[in-house]
Amino acid sequence: MTTELSNLRKFVTPEIMFGAGARKAVGKYARTFGARRVMVVSDPGVKAAGWVDDVCACLEELDIDYITFTDVSPNPRCEEVARGAEIYRQSGCNVIVAVGGGSPMDCAKGIGIVSAHGRNILEFEGIDTIDVAIPPLILIPTTAGTSADVSQFAIISDQTERVKISIVSKAVVPDVALIDPETTTTMDNFLTACTGVDALVHAVEAFVSTGSGPLTDMHALDAIRLINGNLVDLIANPHDMKLREQVMLGSMKAGLAFSNAILGAVHAMSHSLGGYLDLSHGLCNAMLLEHVIDFNFRDAEDRFKVVADTMGVDIRGMTTSEIRKRLLQRVISLKHQVGLNQSLGEYGVNISDVPMLSHNAIKDPCILTNPRKSSKRDVEVVYEEAL
Repeated sequence: MTTELSNLRKFVTPEIMFGAGARKAVGKYARTFGARRVMVVSDPGVKAAGWVDDVCACLEELDIDYITFTDVSPNPRCEEVARGAEIYRQSGCNVIVAVGGGSPMDCAKGIGIVSAHGRNILEFEGIDTIDVAIPPLILIPTTAGTSADVSQFAIISDQTERVKISIVSKAVVPDVALIDPETTTTMDNFLTACTGVDALVHAVEAFVSTGSGPLTDMHALDAIRLINGNLVDLIANPHDMKLREQVMLGSMKAGLAFSNAILGAVHAMSHSLGGYLDLSHGLCNAMLLEHVIDFNFRDAEDRFKVVADTMGVDIRGMTTSEIRKRLLQRVISLKHQVGLNQSLGEYGVNISDVPMLSHNAIKDPCILTNPRKSSKRDVEVVYEEAL
């Protein structure tokens, strides 16, 4: 038996329904969970796009009572989680449905945690800190990137400290994910690009993670293939439902990969950056990606060669140094093709901010599975290169 295949690996996943119209099964699943009253969690943008009313109509068709909570910020805040949990308890809810991108889905997970434990969400930072079952979760993503709908992660923003906390537990893996490409039709191109690159980062980091294995590798490589092959075309042809379906499928597969293999330095640094500046998570990932790949390459050469090949780089006859260079060029090219060529400096990050950003990044759980062991100074250098 080889050493690689002898490592024990767990794989957690929700029940998944994938395809056009999947969202319309929400009532059936809520009734399966014995719903007395459902809390529907979302944000103002998703509500304005019509998806909250669409999902609520599906609940009404089966005479399922519900309330809505749509006061969720782009980076969900601990006070929003607390407010949502209080409304959940006062309203006698027993099932949670989230409709939206990563923010409503993570907020819904937080509401479930707090309503079950009666404690501040910030107390659950870290890995496997949840010891009470949370209410049933049905998640309906409206973006193709965050993969909160299939993952064991919840990311919550603490605006007082200007940091994001990561909660990692199979307790927050949703019971059901209704993944419907039709819901992504209301995304603009910038959000499509940010979430698509976020999904690509999920897949790449999962594949090179020290927690990777055969069960995660197949999803990670499929995700890289799907996103690399369809995202640029989707930006150019936003009404093409086939392209939307392919990118949504890539996002789902990336989520299954990273939820189980965990992530790396891009996400650890992105969480720190996003907490400090309250920026889009996908944009933060995009600004850091090639710099972290460059840093990590020497400690995962064979894995990055597979990534390069999967992204369409013809690596035959190339030296390791040439493959590294071509992979970085391919990543930068894809980012530019979808309109993400920003740097940290353009968003006001200064060299004086780097020590604080690095201090927070090095404490993030995602750094634990980065392929190259990283000191605070290592992280500082990568941030400096991304300025």
